[in-house]
Amino acid sequence: MDIFIFIISMAALIYGADFVINQSEKIAVHFNISSFVIGATLVAVGTSLPEMAVSMSASAKGSADIAVANVIGSTIFNISLVLGLVFLLAKKVQPKRDLFAKDSAWSLFPILIFILMGIDGKLSMLDGILFLCLMAAYLLFLIDSNSMDEIDEDLLKEKFNWSKTSLLLIIGFIFVIVGANFAIESATSIARSFGISEWIIGLFLVAFGTSLPELIISVKSAINNNTDLAIGNIIGSNVANFTMVLGLSSIINPLNVNLNTYFFDISAAFVLSLMLVFITANKLYNKSAGIALLVVLGLVIQNSLV
Repeated sequence: MDIFIFIISMAALIYGADFVINQSEKIAVHFNISSFVIGATLVAVGTSLPEMAVSMSASAKGSADIAVANVIGSTIFNISLVLGLVFLLAKKVQPKRDLFAKDSAWSLFPILIFILMGIDGKLSMLDGILFLCLMAAYLLFLIDSNSMDEIDEDLLKEKFNWSKTSLLLIIGFIFVIVGANFAIESATSIARSFGISEWIIGLFLVAFGTSLPELIISVKSAINNNTDLAIGNIIGSNVANFTMVLGLSSIINPLNVNLNTYFFDISAAFVLSLMLVFITANKLYNKSAGIALLVVLGLVIQNSLV
């Protein structure tokens, strides 16, 4: 039964992703907003809703390990698996935006601040408020850095209908979020029956499940040669995961963070964030970079299974 639910959930994710991508592109063209900014804001926040729901629920129930591992795991999956597949599957990755000059720092800021906050062993309500302030700073930065480099002429010719676009966008997000939720529940129930720890469940099953929206939307965007939206979604989702997801979760209930116990996983998330900076600095938007990112994912999986 769980396998059947998982298959149906994946179908809902893929179907919803088409709606989200198509309507997001129309909004970008109509309001003269770049695909990257749309990906880093509207799409990123929307695809981070599953992480937010899971971590806030876990925090309220006192399961700090799941709440924190979900964010760390999502960061690992977003960069290694999602970005890796974008590089492998896209015909050509040529972002119109200078990602190194404008955006690479935002892949590092959240995790560096998280490590600094976690040194005392917990994320307090004040830490949560500071995380939300960081999210506000990121949104202000995106607004200031917005630029529309190229316009899709076909989309420009289409008559923009705000009501229809909003409705289809909401329907798309509902399919994506509900699909991810059922995928998570079916996978987690199987894992618990095998006695797997909460950290591993949060790091892999829950984090992978909540990263499915980013995975489906980014990969489909890359295949459609809209790599700006794909990469914007990944960077924006990572910022949202740390700032909004951990911020709101720690406001609901302070979260215990054991940096020593989960040193490898947190280090992997940091190394991948650093790799993203190097990739953008050297414009290594190719299949070789995709393989290198997937190698790190393999190391993380190996470490957890040993």
